[in-house]
Amino acid sequence: MDVTRQLTQLMIDRNTVEINKIVDKDFTLTHITGYVQSKEEWFSEIETERMKYYSYSEVKTSVEIIGNKAVFIGQNILDARIWGTRNKWHLQQRMELEMRNGNWIILKSVATTF
Repeated sequence: MDVTRQLTQLMIDRNTVEINKIVDKDFTLTHITGYVQSKEEWFSEIETERMKYYSYSEVKTSVEIIGNKAVFIGQNILDARIWGTRNKWHLQQRMELEMRNGNWIILKSVATTF
């Protein structure tokens, strides 16, 4: 839970340096449109504020851990401007994580609406 909350706060803070420490080198973000975005492209969008995150409100979360793998499902109301459209998005994020050297690393995130 902590690392997924940390990710969301770092998105709001526009801190891609710290985000890079908690996501895999091959991390992808799948948007509600189905578009799969590479980490590098996503970071560029955050840095240029084409994707600007303002705040979030947690609605519901769950985590299933099996060995060194985990699946997080979180529902948030995310206040964000994405490619020119600002909204309070009702997003469900499904994140796959892996434990590496005592730290959870986010492998990928898939967003849908709820």
